[in-house]
Amino acid sequence: MSGWAVVVAAAVLGACAGSFLNVCVARWPGGGSAWSPPSRCDSCGAPVRWFQNIPVISYLALRGRCAACRVGLTAQYPLVELAVALIWAGMAAQWGAGAEAVRGSLLLTILLGIALTDARTYIIPDQFTLGGAALGLLLAPLPDGPTLVEAALGAAIGFGFLWLVAVVSKFFFGKDAMGGGDVKMMAMAGAFLGPAGAVITLFAGALIGSIIFGPISLRTGRLVPFGIFLALGAGIAYGWGDVLTAWYLDTVLKLK
Repeated sequence: MSGWAVVVAAAVLGACAGSFLNVCVARWPGGGSAWSPPSRCDSCGAPVRWFQNIPVISYLALRGRCAACRVGLTAQYPLVELAVALIWAGMAAQWGAGAEAVRGSLLLTILLGIALTDARTYIIPDQFTLGGAALGLLLAPLPDGPTLVEAALGAAIGFGFLWLVAVVSKFFFGKDAMGGGDVKMMAMAGAFLGPAGAVITLFAGALIGSIIFGPISLRTGRLVPFGIFLALGAGIAYGWGDVLTAWYLDTVLKLK
């Protein structure tokens, strides 16, 4: 299969994965199943037929409205499908039809799901975090990624450090500084990224969250949806982790 064919095939699979991700984002925070019941219109309850559920295309064909009641549908559906299609196509373009393309596609898709659910509900479902951590460990033996030992160590460091921060914050301030989902999310990030990636995720997420949402939180008292910024940090760690680690060792620690 040619390079372009691989990228196109990855985009199609990614769009389908994005459609499934929409269902997960809508149902998992409330404890629902992504598999049952079948998709229905939130307004009138009409079932969504298979030809009305083709990623991006069906939304455009229906002009963004339910086929039965004509109530407008959220633009999140095609945007998520398109975003995941681009993620999968980008990974295929960079890595080809290899193990790292699969690993990177799955990681970035999970991170997008986490960011969306945390932004909407302040909940990060265990299916994304614990399930993602298990998936990261299962994929560790594949080429180009962290070893199984590195993945396990990364999961332990990510989980342990943020758990310690949460416990210390609760002790000194008398209230939760972050949710349990954030802590479990770091186990997932560490399993995919290894120890160095877990550390970069934490520092990048904390920095971005402080700059973007910190002033809002101080002014309004709203909790910081930290999962969004940890997801951004993990994306940075995946894309530029090696560069940042090399820069830190060379510039800050003077070890190179």
